[in-house]
Amino acid sequence: MARVKRAINAHKKRRKVLDRASGYRGQRSRLYRKAKEQLLHSYTYNYQHRKKRKGDFRRLWIQRINAASRAHGMTYNRFIQGLKAAGVEVDRRMLAELAVSDSNAFGSLVETARKALPSDVNAPKANA
Repeated sequence: MARVKRAINAHKKRRKVLDRASGYRGQRSRLYRKAKEQLLHSYTYNYQHRKKRKGDFRRLWIQRINAASRAHGMTYNRFIQGLKAAGVEVDRRMLAELAVSDSNAFGSLVETARKALPSDVNAPKANA
């Protein structure tokens, strides 16, 4: 059986792992076995947080829409309810962008939502 020389391939593989692990603290950036183990964990965290990021952005958009709609005298849930009743199909990402960049356009959407809601919903609450 012929001899197989793998030194070059092994060094390439290890160098690739250590290059990817650069920036980690201590042995995790210098020793191959520790670096490989840390990279496996890092890839797992990376995968999880790519999924989590989508929810984080949705929460950010909702906060921005809520703040802008309250500035126009309407709560977030009534605003979304009114948009659905009016048949306006604008996603939260675009609503948040309008809330930040174009207050007048967002105000017109608030008015559209307000008109689509029943009149008793917009009535101020009576003090009990």
